[in-house]
Parts: sequence; structure tokens; C-alpha cells
Amino acid sequence: MSGKHSKRKKNTGESMSEEKKDDIQEEVVAETLDEGQDEVGTEEASSPKADDDRSAQLEARIAELEKENAELKDRLVRNLADTENYKKRLAREKEEAVKYANTSLVKDLIGPLDDFSRALDAAEQSSNFDALKEGVRMIEDKLYSTLKTNWGLEVIDQKDVPFDPNEHEACMMEELEGASEDMVTMLLQKGYKLNGRVIRPAKVKVGKAKG
Repeated sequence: MSGKHSKRKKNTGESMSEEKKDDIQEEVVAETLDEGQDEVGTEEASSPKADDDRSAQLEARIAELEKENAELKDRLVRNLADTENYKKRLAREKEEAVKYANTSLVKDLIGPLDDFSRALDAAEQSSNFDALKEGVRMIEDKLYSTLKTNWGLEVIDQKDVPFDPNEHEACMMEELEGASEDMVTMLLQKGYKLNGRVIRPAKVKVGKAKG
């Protein structure tokens, strides 16, 4: 009897322990669920505010980017306008430079032109041909001297020199006795060089060497 009683008490104790464990587990689960619901409630309560803050930040950033974009567009338009104005100014300056490039040359020619005018006035009042001829020759010398000194002009006007196809244009030909090479025998028109470059060859008569 005592053994059976003892065994029944033991079983009863184990059942109570299991029930107690189940109760404890149920309480833990209930508390966990309550905490989860509290957290969800907190998140749901704070979500609209967070969304508002995020929207405000995005709107502020968009406004900032739109302002920067407008400033960049304005700067680009200004730069394009400055570039166009610069090109127009360069074109005008180039046109004026070409237009007035010979100003110095014309100034150098004004003096001899004035001398020619005075020589013509003197010729109308005097019949001294020799004096007029001498005056014109002086003007010519002055003109050539000015062009040579200031502009590098050289005259090609020599004869009895070897024919140079770079400086001479043969307009007439004749055989020349005893010549070892072609020679310029007569000057028909002066030629000119500017700073060493032929700008007009002299027209000449050429004596051809035989054989």
C-alpha cells in the first residue's frame, strides 16, 4: 500500500510540474506577443512622422538641385554670349587690320606724290625742260630709296648679266657670238624683288650662246 501511494504521489507531482512548465511557457509567449505588439504600435505611431521628415528632405534637395541647375544654365548662356562677342570682336579687328595694313606704305608714298604735284605745277610755269627732268629724276630716286629702306624693295634692271629664269622673263631672243652662256642683252621692263622674293621678273632680250 505504501508503495502504491508513494508512486501515485510521484506521478501527481510530475503532472503538476509539467502543468507548471506549460503555464510558464504560455506566460512567456504572451509577454513576448505583448512586447511585439507594443513595438509594432510604436513603429506604426512613428512611421508618418518619419515619412514627413524624409519627404521634407527630398523636397529641400530637389529645390537645391533645381537652383544649381538654373545657375549652371545661366552661366552657360553667359559664356556662350561672351564667346560669340569675342569672335565678332576678333573678326572686326582682323578686318580692320587687313583694311589698314598698308597705312605705313601709303604714308611713305605721300611725300613723293606731293613732290610730283609740285613738279607738275612748276612745269606749267616754266619752259625749262632740263630743270623739270632733273626734278622728276630726284623724285624717282627718293621714291626708290624710301621703298628700299622701309620696305625691302629691290630693282632688277641690270643688263649684260647671265640670264636667270627666276628673275628674268625672256621676251626676245638672239644668237650671241662668243658667249658661253645665255646673257641679258637688253632691258625691256624693270623687275622687282621684295625682301629677296621676286614679285615681278624683269622683261629682257636674251642673247643665246651658240651650240
